[in-house]
Amino acid sequence: MDALTMWKVGGVAAYLAVLLALGVVASRRMKDLSDYFAASKSVGYWAAAFSARATGESAWLLLGLTGMGATMGLRGFWVVLGEVLGVAGAWLLMGRRFKRLTDRYESITVPDYLASRFRDDSNVLRLVAAGALVVFVTIYISAQIDATGTAFESFLGVDYFVGAVVGFVVVMAYSTGGGFLAVVWSDVFQGSLMFLGLVLLPVVGVWSMGGWGPMTANLVAQDPSLMTWTGPDGLTAMTAASLLGLSLIGLGFLGSPQVFVRFIAMRRDDEIGKGAAVAIVFTLLSDAGAVVAGMAGRALLVGPGGDVTGVLGNGGQDVLPLMVEHVMPAAIVGLYIAIVLSAIMSTVDSLLVVASSAAVRDGYQKVMNPHLPDEQLLRASRMATLGLGLVAFALSMVVAVTVEGRTVFWFVIFGWSGIAATFCPTTILSLYWAKMTRNGAVAAMVTGFLAVPLFKFGGPMVPGVGPYLGELAELPPAFLCSFLAGIVVSLIDTDGQAKVAGVAAELADSRG
Repeated sequence: MDALTMWKVGGVAAYLAVLLALGVVASRRMKDLSDYFAASKSVGYWAAAFSARATGESAWLLLGLTGMGATMGLRGFWVVLGEVLGVAGAWLLMGRRFKRLTDRYESITVPDYLASRFRDDSNVLRLVAAGALVVFVTIYISAQIDATGTAFESFLGVDYFVGAVVGFVVVMAYSTGGGFLAVVWSDVFQGSLMFLGLVLLPVVGVWSMGGWGPMTANLVAQDPSLMTWTGPDGLTAMTAASLLGLSLIGLGFLGSPQVFVRFIAMRRDDEIGKGAAVAIVFTLLSDAGAVVAGMAGRALLVGPGGDVTGVLGNGGQDVLPLMVEHVMPAAIVGLYIAIVLSAIMSTVDSLLVVASSAAVRDGYQKVMNPHLPDEQLLRASRMATLGLGLVAFALSMVVAVTVEGRTVFWFVIFGWSGIAATFCPTTILSLYWAKMTRNGAVAAMVTGFLAVPLFKFGGPMVPGVGPYLGELAELPPAFLCSFLAGIVVSLIDTDGQAKVAGVAAELADSRG
């Protein structure tokens, strides 16, 4: 084993050992369901912000967005803009209201909150929310498992399937045992690695090219459109649809359960402003760093006349591992493998706990067995976490052997879009419109749930507008359909209007 390989293996081993240790410590603090799913609402703003950002970014940041920087150049910054706006909107416009209402309702999950806000005694809304979470979270997790195998293969030369199994086993070990507390602790650790890595790499990459000027000159020599904001065709209707789709990716931060559970878990609502500052700075620097790193990596590794796909892989997603080995000393390469795995695992662990909370708290306990003791509920929660993880693992393996040419970015975005279109419009309306009813919420969630695959697979085939819908991607139109469905059904739901008559005062109190 050569020195470089030893550093790589050592860095990964140390990283995985830290995660397992965090899981062991956290598991000893688990006493009840509130501990397992919301860390007993004891999380500080710094931990909440880092945890939310580590979870919200996932594999697409390290592998997907760097790849976009390599293949698109400056156009990748439209994603950065969308991310910053989405994170700012979630924390500054929604976070405090949501936190105050969940505390008022004593909610420990997002479906808990929705059932209380819409006065739903029938459990219909709770079951719809739980079902949607289980489906799309499973897809989202499978994308992360796929990225784990890709990361091990790209960095260490380990067989894809072996790498996927190793990463999966470690995540399952600490998230199943330690619950949400282990997730938050591990996210702070992993988020710190991600942030430092994405700030450092573009600086070193640009410096290796002799500065920003020589780097951009190299990119212009390869393809002048890399240094434009609109791409090779200029500002056309098709380009506008593509850029709008990229900049609206941040819609998914405006109510997705895996992000908003951090607000539930925070100690106090008056810490949300501080958390917002941390989250926004994290997003701006890490996302911009990813795009610049991809651009620098292309300049370093490809050069004028080079085959981008042949060198950097499909979608440019091999640019980060190749660039790290090119510009970093051997001792640092192992750290970057840990950083890539951090982006992946910090999302998988959180999604697993969110999905198991939906299955156990909102399905098994609230609907079927409301009087089960905490000991049995904790056991059921751990079993649900393991079961959902195994299903996601199986799905990722099926996709790996049947879908050629997939990229981490777009695989992740489908799962992300499904969760966002199902939950975000309903969450926004629940915080800002007192007349939103239970039936309106169900209509919005079902519409968003169905619209994502409809626009993903059917939208591009619509005569005339299909190509534009394909460039726009599935999230914006699905989000709009969900929003409109919630409003229209609520307006005609007279019985539901009477049921939520007291909500206006609660929303006024949440605004403070």
